[in-house]
Amino acid sequence: MRIAGIALIIITTAAAAAISSAAPASAQTAKQAPPYWRSIGPGRALTRTGPARTYPASWVYQRRDLPVRVVAVFKEWRKVQDPDGAEGWMLMNLLRSTRTAVVRGTEPAEMRERPEAGAPLAWRAAPGVVGRIDHCGNGWCRLDVEGKAGFVEVSDLWGVESTEVLP
Repeated sequence: MRIAGIALIIITTAAAAAISSAAPASAQTAKQAPPYWRSIGPGRALTRTGPARTYPASWVYQRRDLPVRVVAVFKEWRKVQDPDGAEGWMLMNLLRSTRTAVVRGTEPAEMRERPEAGAPLAWRAAPGVVGRIDHCGNGWCRLDVEGKAGFVEVSDLWGVESTEVLP
């Protein structure tokens, strides 16, 4: 299943206004060693089979904020891996440093009021839902999906490492 075209769905709530984009990855340090996380900035982003415009296109992503893992760097090109494991080369100006994650699995992820299993349930996010993450640590991340936020276990997310700590 390709997540690139999946619409944003939140169980128990309707979608809110579009999420604004953050600074392009080009504003980031070009010396960061892969692998590292980025998100797709525009609503349409092309990957190619190699790191130049002369290589054939391999995929068009139509999902803004989709998290990708940068696995290789060549000049202004970044080889990215998507949540399904597909890889392709993308221009770095299409990537943002904004941290996002996608809900994985077959069941909705529980979004809790606090980062603990017994905390009250705030929302549920369906598999494939993409949101912005922050405040990660001890196996939890705060996931914000168009203004609906809660803490989700890292094991339910793709776009963050299990031991990662984010401010």
